[in-house]
Amino acid sequence: MHEVGIANSILEAARSEMARYPGARPLRITVRIGELAAVDPEALQFCFSALTQDTELAALELEIDECPRKHRCPTCGAEFVVVDYDVRCNRCGEERTQFISGDELELASLEMEEYEPSTA
Repeated sequence: MHEVGIANSILEAARSEMARYPGARPLRITVRIGELAAVDPEALQFCFSALTQDTELAALELEIDECPRKHRCPTCGAEFVVVDYDVRCNRCGEERTQFISGDELELASLEMEEYEPSTA
């Protein structure tokens, strides 16, 4: 299950970014995962929760943005989502289209807020 390693890398990236903003509290981290990236979003969510449980990052929410496979037609320039492995252009019927996205695995954002402890 390589999702454990991916979840750990996400947390390392979050900690690295948080170090640049002392006193900030992380709220949400968003990752983009393409359908061809060979990552199970549910397994990643589970691993992330297991790794953050009972840590300073327990409240950090993982948001996963799943990206479909897209191709571009060199003939007419249309960009389209590939459905059922049919890579033909849905506008002109060209069969030799170019892969442009769907294998992403990237950190998209980290949302943080300033944290001020209560003085009461």
